[in-house]
Amino acid sequence: MQAREQHTMDKEEQLLRKRIRELASVCQRRDIPTHTDFLNLNEQTIFHSMSQELAGASYRLTGGYSLAERKIVCFLPSYTQEEIPPISCVEVAPLNARFAEDLTHRDYLGAVMNLGIERSKVGDILIEDGKGYIFALEEMAPYIADQLSTIRRTSVTAKVCPLVDLAIQPRFERMEGSVASERLDNILAFVYRSSRSRIVPYIEGEKVFVNGKLAAKSGLLLKPGDIVSVRGLGKFRYCGVENETKKGRLFVAAERFV
Repeated sequence: MQAREQHTMDKEEQLLRKRIRELASVCQRRDIPTHTDFLNLNEQTIFHSMSQELAGASYRLTGGYSLAERKIVCFLPSYTQEEIPPISCVEVAPLNARFAEDLTHRDYLGAVMNLGIERSKVGDILIEDGKGYIFALEEMAPYIADQLSTIRRTSVTAKVCPLVDLAIQPRFERMEGSVASERLDNILAFVYRSSRSRIVPYIEGEKVFVNGKLAAKSGLLLKPGDIVSVRGLGKFRYCGVENETKKGRLFVAAERFV
């Protein structure tokens, strides 16, 4: 069973690598912009591992807003480095807020998947003040806005919002405390109020990503501004050292996504 799953994963990785090479090649040969679908963190790690193969390609990763987790790779033609990403946002609101359910990320994602849309066509989903914001590939956004009418038992309206008009950003809970060092395992234990012994299995199990790249070592030193994602625990932004105690411990801060 495990061998079959590993074979499937290997095949999917090979297909992803092939697709990325093809997109980079088309961009360079025809001097036109190309892009992938949305990549999850594992897929972004695979992309980053191809840096030598893509040495001549100009690209950027974006998910529609600055702190996105799911991102597309945009390969850029020679005539621009500021290509507008082919991403739109669908704003979803209840028809009657008074009778609306308290909808979760899973509810929104399930409703979108029930429309027959592939997960790779949809990026992050943010929820704020009773509304949902679904980032999707440009060509899929109108379809989502037109077809999405109900989430669970709540009737909703949906409309496409240009990214330039979007002010939504994730909310954070600021955390401050002392750690022995800026090692990844220390910071994770601090942010998730756990022990290093309970945190290390997440790192060894390849569930921790720093700035979209797999973090395989507990001793990795974090830098201010690093975005850390832990499968099953959440995501945070490391803010850095604010002070040092008399006993040599570091007083640090982080902003945890809520």
